[in-house]
Amino acid sequence: MLNMQQKLDLIKNLGRPTIREYIPLIFKDFVELHGDRYFGDDPAILGGICMLGDTPVTVVSQVRAGDITELQRINFSMPHPEGYRKALRLARQAEKFKRPFICFIDTPGAFCGVGAEERGQGEAIARNLHEFMMLKTPVISVVLGEGGSGGALALGVCDELAMLENALYSVISPKGFASILWKDGSREREAAELMKITAEDLKRFGVCDKIIAEPEGGAAKDVSLTASNIGLWLSETIGKLCREDFNMLPEKRYQKFRKIGIFSE
Repeated sequence: MLNMQQKLDLIKNLGRPTIREYIPLIFKDFVELHGDRYFGDDPAILGGICMLGDTPVTVVSQVRAGDITELQRINFSMPHPEGYRKALRLARQAEKFKRPFICFIDTPGAFCGVGAEERGQGEAIARNLHEFMMLKTPVISVVLGEGGSGGALALGVCDELAMLENALYSVISPKGFASILWKDGSREREAAELMKITAEDLKRFGVCDKIIAEPEGGAAKDVSLTASNIGLWLSETIGKLCREDFNMLPEKRYQKFRKIGIFSE
């Protein structure tokens, strides 16, 4: 098992597999769809329709990059509000046609620039949280690498949540945590240890439903094997959820989130 420093290094490495590598290995006949029908298209969020085995599904994912040029094009994996509105448009479409809706999470957080705030970044994330909770179709989320802040949670309201073995999922990025608490972003690794944000931690807390195995040394060591593990879990989970009454899914989803967390008086 890797330690926290190794996990952080893995998920920030430009060589870690991205959604563009996983899609052709997991799905068939992927057709990308663009735009939020309000402002424009956000390359930091990829969405489209495809087949998982014999089941038509909708897929939405935050995009990571393999090089600096791509990183700049996707705004360092930090979506704008139009990205979240694109995701919501595709979620509503999935509900209309009774397609399972699959979200892949891989972002340090939503972009907080002036333009994004002017176009309603907070409102876009909040609306996703509200409307994803009410979708009458199966919603499944997988954390591929870094799942940071509300930017990740905007695709994380789901019936089943899985995390890759070395992924991290948190209410704020470790660097943001360190910057706020200690005014020192360089203490990122120390913050990550305190936050309890690994797949093992979150499985124990009831946030994560499944830990998906990676090859020894990380997903990049064998992308096909990692993709196969993801695809197998998706097929099993979607098969189970599709046997349920879709009208009852919002209430079950609500109860799932009501039970998350530990408190004391």
